[in-house]
Amino acid sequence: MSKTTKNFETEVQQLLDLVIHSLYSNRDIYLRELISNASDAIDKARFESHSNEAILEGNADWKIKLVPDKNAGTLTIRDNGIGMTRAEVEENIGTIARSGTRAFMESLKEKQQLNNPELIGQFGVGFYASFMVADRVTLTTRRAGGAGCRWESTGDGTYTIEDCDKESRGTEIVLHLKEEMKEYLDEWKIRSIVKKYSDYVQYPVVMDITREEPAKGVDGEVIEGGGTIEKTTEETLNSMKAIWTRPKSEISEEEYEEFYKHISHDFEKPFRTIHYSAEGTSEFKALLYIPAHKPFDLFMRDQKKGVHLYVKRVFITDNCEALLPDYLRFMKGVVDSSDLPLNVSREILQEDVQIKRIEKNLVVKILSSLTEMKEKAAEDYLTFYTEFGPVLKEGLHFDFANKEKLQELVLFESSATETGKFVSLREYVDRMPEEQKEIYFITGISRTAVENSPHLEIFRKKGYEVLFLIDPVDEWVVQSLTEYDGRKLKAVDRGDLELDSEGEKKEKEAKKEEATRQYGDLLGFIKEKLDDRVKEVRLSGRLTDSACCLVADEYGMNANMERILKAMNQDVPESKRILELNPDHPLMRVLSGMFGKDGSDPRLADYCELLYDQALMTEGSPVRDPLRFTRLVSELMVAASEKL
Repeated sequence: MSKTTKNFETEVQQLLDLVIHSLYSNRDIYLRELISNASDAIDKARFESHSNEAILEGNADWKIKLVPDKNAGTLTIRDNGIGMTRAEVEENIGTIARSGTRAFMESLKEKQQLNNPELIGQFGVGFYASFMVADRVTLTTRRAGGAGCRWESTGDGTYTIEDCDKESRGTEIVLHLKEEMKEYLDEWKIRSIVKKYSDYVQYPVVMDITREEPAKGVDGEVIEGGGTIEKTTEETLNSMKAIWTRPKSEISEEEYEEFYKHISHDFEKPFRTIHYSAEGTSEFKALLYIPAHKPFDLFMRDQKKGVHLYVKRVFITDNCEALLPDYLRFMKGVVDSSDLPLNVSREILQEDVQIKRIEKNLVVKILSSLTEMKEKAAEDYLTFYTEFGPVLKEGLHFDFANKEKLQELVLFESSATETGKFVSLREYVDRMPEEQKEIYFITGISRTAVENSPHLEIFRKKGYEVLFLIDPVDEWVVQSLTEYDGRKLKAVDRGDLELDSEGEKKEKEAKKEEATRQYGDLLGFIKEKLDDRVKEVRLSGRLTDSACCLVADEYGMNANMERILKAMNQDVPESKRILELNPDHPLMRVLSGMFGKDGSDPRLADYCELLYDQALMTEGSPVRDPLRFTRLVSELMVAASEKL
């Protein structure tokens, strides 16, 4: 049959423009696509050869060969796969977005074939990525037992097709590269693309490499003064060693470590390895690693997150954020899916149930591995948690589905632990006194700051443990972690406290009534002087040693949250807290005496200021007027010394 010129069967010019200019963000992708297509063709040949040995034609040395020709300005991609008939070329290549691979898989499903080969192409547009780098593409192919066929196009909306002679089955694609794309003929460029995108394709990707070497005699010895000769050998460019596809029993620790360093660019060995294979409704393999130390950019907004994604051992992206939630962003590794649906560019994942299913499986596996480590290797888990605990805790706020699992994994320092030691929520609850009804916590910027807080005084007296939530994320964590094991979490610096038994309540109520009669007018005076700064002035039930403290409303904003928001350059609404005064402190009797003697004494207003500033300092907040504060303290010191 003679050469014929035809138009593509779709609105080709628009589609080609889309493929060439918009579909792929990286031109290097074209070679990945062509190698993937060649791998598919070999898969088909191998599969069909099981029922028809004639397919092999005596050649089962499967490989994909790349042939750069700088003189001609061409790059050839050659495979010995199944090949195509002329009709198949017109059907699959002549029609954009019609995928022979998809049709092949659908035909197998109709025949209910088992053990189908894993094929990559789904949308039939990857071939057209060639036009990003080439101004003319020639495809020569022959199906086993059939005649050869040649297809050619310049991407202008038409193509030519003709019969031709071709000795062996398979497909050969010749890219006539654009002048500005000649770098794709350089050995280093081809090697780097194959290494990045097709390193784990299961068939060898080969290329002839020419090197100069000293001339040698028949005995193999170098001939002195003999100069050099050029020697060409066929080298395999890809490793074909997809470690995650092998059984765990066949992989050594050294191999796991080497692969981790390769994908993470970390010099240290991984802390833990999770090798996982999922079957059933969602089939994929995962090789995940927990690093030994957190990366420097773990909390940076532009940190690259996500594991490497492969589809049937072909690299898709190295930062697939869709497969792991943000609170597991420290994980490194690879996920290789057999049936993951991708969009036509295979660079952006579709937001569908299949992806969510993989993510769900990965999260469950990681959390179960962490739970096992916590239960069976507590010291190792403590090492892990010291590095990644603050990030893991983010999950309590964002991952409602796994909240119960995460509750068992989080740890906190507390008033009952040494510095650097932790307690779990389960351990806290198990050692609560019988009369304690709630789980108490305090947030702050450091252990030192919260440990010295006056809010803890009544808890020390009663022997109640208080959790120290000193990571910035903890303020958001406790908004979601409101209870554990049926016990509410209660902030010691917010709202009223109910710590007393019925008998203690009656006794304290009587004392409170007496104190209110004694100090009621004084409290009103202090509130009047500090009206622009405090919401209320009241007697405290949480102070035993200190004179005063500031308390937020039950659902109000405390000082620590204000500091965090201001550090994030957020607009913080003006909020007033409650000033609590210790009725048993000697200072109250002194102030009450001064107020009873002369309520207009100007020193009383100064002392009100000092009380408020003192409360600010104990919670770690700055005083409004440091100079005035130091002056008042100095005057008090002078007055006290004059009485000596």
